[in-house]
Amino acid sequence: MPGSELYEQFMALHTRDGGLVMPNAWDGLSALMLADAGFEAIATSSATIAATLGRLTGLPVNGDFEDGYGDTPEDVAATVEAAVESGLTGIGVEDASGDLDMPIRDFDEAVSRVRSAVDASKGRIVVTGRTDNFIQGRPDLDDTIRRLTAFAEVGADVVYAPFPPDRDALVAIVTAVAPTPVNVLVSPSDKVLTVTELQQAAGSRQAHQLGCCSTPTRWERPKRPRRHSSRATSPRRRRA
Repeated sequence: MPGSELYEQFMALHTRDGGLVMPNAWDGLSALMLADAGFEAIATSSATIAATLGRLTGLPVNGDFEDGYGDTPEDVAATVEAAVESGLTGIGVEDASGDLDMPIRDFDEAVSRVRSAVDASKGRIVVTGRTDNFIQGRPDLDDTIRRLTAFAEVGADVVYAPFPPDRDALVAIVTAVAPTPVNVLVSPSDKVLTVTELQQAAGSRQAHQLGCCSTPTRWERPKRPRRHSSRATSPRRRRA
């Protein structure tokens, strides 16, 4: 619809008898839900959007920045600088490449990218060095520990290998990189572990990042009241 038509439509909603009820959306999905619920116009709100970004919590916010967004260590440094300027207090940089044929970057390249992130951080943002070996189908514990240890040695504040296969692997990782904190991601389908069990396995050196497998949530559209009409209705004719 051309902009001029939208203008006329929006002004008509504002000037008609009875006024306009216009809800605030906080993201794309909420906008679709509100449209589906029958609202005729939708507003945005800087406060609600800020809330979804964690800006109203007063808490430190860590950003998942995948591989640091860019082909070179210099690109990673620029991403870290942008994260600092946006007000984040933590950033993760992983060794995944996005290349299906070689999903994990070479060891030296991965370490170089984390080193660049650390150099750019200058103590202003917590840098987590992450290896995705386990979630990329590379259950090589020795290589995982080698990478995490190297990330810690070049200055990563925290290290992270999502979905360790078992408790023994977790203990081995925490022991190898001590005293660097270790993030842990587990899911309800894992045999690893409750928070208490994680604390017992890893001791006080560990930062707990606990996640759950995502389960689709069914959203049901609110039932609208039926409109009553005085007109008689006739059965629908079947199509030939």
